[in-house]
Amino acid sequence: MKKITKIITTCNLIITGLAFSQSASIGIFKDNGDIGISLKPGSVQYDSTKKTYTVAGGGENMWFSKDAFHFVWKKVSGNISLTANIQWIGTGGHPHRKACLVIRQSLDASSAYADAALHSEGLTSLQYREVQGELTHEIQSNVKSPVKARIEKDGDYVSMSIARENEELQPAGGSIRIKITDPFYIGLGVCSHDSNVVETAVFSNVEIKNIESKVIGEPMLESTLETIAIASTDRKVIYRTQDHIEAPNWSRDGKYLLFNSNGLMYKLEVNSLTPQLIDTKFAKYCNNDHGISPDGKLLAISDQSVDNKSLIYVLPVEGGEPRLITPTGPSYWHGWSPDGKTLAYCAERNGQYDIYTIPITGGEEKRLTTAPGLDDGPDYSPDGQYIYFNSERTGFMQIWRMKTDGSEQKQITKDDYNNWFAHPSPDGKWIVFLSYDKDVKGHPANKDVMLRMMPVGGGEIKVLVKLFGGQGTINVPSWSPDSNNLAFVSYRLISPR
Repeated sequence: MKKITKIITTCNLIITGLAFSQSASIGIFKDNGDIGISLKPGSVQYDSTKKTYTVAGGGENMWFSKDAFHFVWKKVSGNISLTANIQWIGTGGHPHRKACLVIRQSLDASSAYADAALHSEGLTSLQYREVQGELTHEIQSNVKSPVKARIEKDGDYVSMSIARENEELQPAGGSIRIKITDPFYIGLGVCSHDSNVVETAVFSNVEIKNIESKVIGEPMLESTLETIAIASTDRKVIYRTQDHIEAPNWSRDGKYLLFNSNGLMYKLEVNSLTPQLIDTKFAKYCNNDHGISPDGKLLAISDQSVDNKSLIYVLPVEGGEPRLITPTGPSYWHGWSPDGKTLAYCAERNGQYDIYTIPITGGEEKRLTTAPGLDDGPDYSPDGQYIYFNSERTGFMQIWRMKTDGSEQKQITKDDYNNWFAHPSPDGKWIVFLSYDKDVKGHPANKDVMLRMMPVGGGEIKVLVKLFGGQGTINVPSWSPDSNNLAFVSYRLISPR
């Protein structure tokens, strides 16, 4: 019996730079064609016996504000996933040629989209264009050269899972919040990254599934430690875990990150996948308010081991016996003066939360704020002249600034968000902070939030990332020493179905 195949080619119809086929269904898909302008037309071959899709695509890139690639698609609605094994045909080619699982709002070259993109060089990333015509961004996985991938749209969040040879699919870490409305397109894409060449990939075990809304158990938390480049806003997964981790600090030499998890402190080398426990002796209930001294030698922690009340201690950054700084609690560390001599913190005294400072040697604390309502999150400017903090004294939680003696208190942000935890960059140019919607009280976990950035001298506020997070995302200083990157934690609740 002869093997039956369907060979579909494009160029039957070309309109405004898009080339479409006019054909019968292609396996589980309905149509195919070149998106954008491709000098070399693409094609798809569906093997109905093996149920494989051999997709050939040209195109200069899937990036920036327009795409050029070959797309095999169907139109869908609702929450959905697409899974496939992916294998390149032939070696060589551009190292950034891409074989993708694609979710796309339209067939326009500049459409909003998200894809799980496997590059020839081994890089795997969740790429996305949030709004039509805007620039593409990505979350780079810390796993190279997987053989299987899944892209999943659940509400306004899109995520990627990947698997290497003989492994089960695992979340790649990180997700994007993007508004793609029903109906939209889902399918397979190949881009050669060279407009004069056509490259080919085979997609097998292809499956499209609707995500059931029925939940049969408690959601499982996933934490992802990420970094973001402030110039491009591209993200990179550093570490993913099903433990609850919080509040990364970047070391002063840029070689490792610190975070807390389940009351303990951990160190993670930037290029490592295995965190190392820091010995904090009796302090076994560390919360997410911790940071490294300017000289990189000491670690400040806020720990609740004594009377279940948060107190501030310092210890050697590599671990050791904590030394008590604030005998009165609750006290929550947030900032270290650039000269290393003073700590800034939020503390509750007589039912009122305010900003305080205290010498690193201990002694009498100094109250800097007295306004009604919560004042929190103090962090020093790198020149040591100011302390930035957040205050709800005007109704919404907003970012404020004052002199280090508490004088000249001035509101910095004035908008319809609740803004928390302002952190000046080491070069003194930027302030990054966490923003909740205006109806969110406090700084709870598991909310739609944003990391936003503004010039220190005032000016336009830029959205760095929209994510699912909040408490634990960026409570403490997390800039890289060169001010080019920021570390944060994003979260995901995975519901069993």
